[in-house]
Amino acid sequence: MTLMEAMALVAIGGVAGFINVLSAGGSMLTLPLLMFLGLPAQVANGTNRVAITLQSVTAVGSFLRAGHSNLAVSIRLSIPAVAGSLLGAWTASWIPEAIFEGVLIAAMIGASVFMLLPQPRLDTRALTPDRLGLVEYLALFLIGLYGGFIQVGVGALFIVVLYRMLKIDLPQVNVIKVFIILVYTLPALAIFATKGQVLWVTGLVLALGNMAGAMMAVKVNMGPKGAQWIKWLTLIMVAAILLRLILY
Repeated sequence: MTLMEAMALVAIGGVAGFINVLSAGGSMLTLPLLMFLGLPAQVANGTNRVAITLQSVTAVGSFLRAGHSNLAVSIRLSIPAVAGSLLGAWTASWIPEAIFEGVLIAAMIGASVFMLLPQPRLDTRALTPDRLGLVEYLALFLIGLYGGFIQVGVGALFIVVLYRMLKIDLPQVNVIKVFIILVYTLPALAIFATKGQVLWVTGLVLALGNMAGAMMAVKVNMGPKGAQWIKWLTLIMVAAILLRLILY
């Protein structure tokens, strides 16, 4: 790894960590970057989990210290997500690289389209364990399955389930989201590691940026204009990456 490559990893990781905590789409930047640096798709997918794990540890710890948590709900929703993640990561660890790259492009386009859709204004309320049912647990299994497989744009799925379905406010969505992602990423990372699909040094360098971005995101009180700004920044970067992937 050259100095320029390390600097690129830290810089893009910082943007991705900030985006991942407050919105969605950070892995749309980091996963293609790892592939552009020469990592095979499956190794890039596994290595990206190192940064996701440490970014999530940073965000969860910061939220807990600030007094923001919903452990009763988060732990319950993490259980089906872990089950899905194990299946998703196992599948991603052996599928052909060409198929994975096609899925990545499709996922990036789908997540970008979702980010362009306006968020409805809902009457939100606190999420308590008694509001969880079979539909919610099945939805979290599917999110874990997708996240274990590729992770790209998974935050958008949390917005669908937690904000649109369960009608909790977006700041609380972020608190619950980062906890669940931490819990289901650990077993996914273990699967990729046992397959030899994790470059630890590269992942740790990327994680430096992700962790810094996550710490900044927890401290930032995002208003509507700020949310729009970060959304358009992400979409511009993703458009450039998509062109590079398609023409690669």
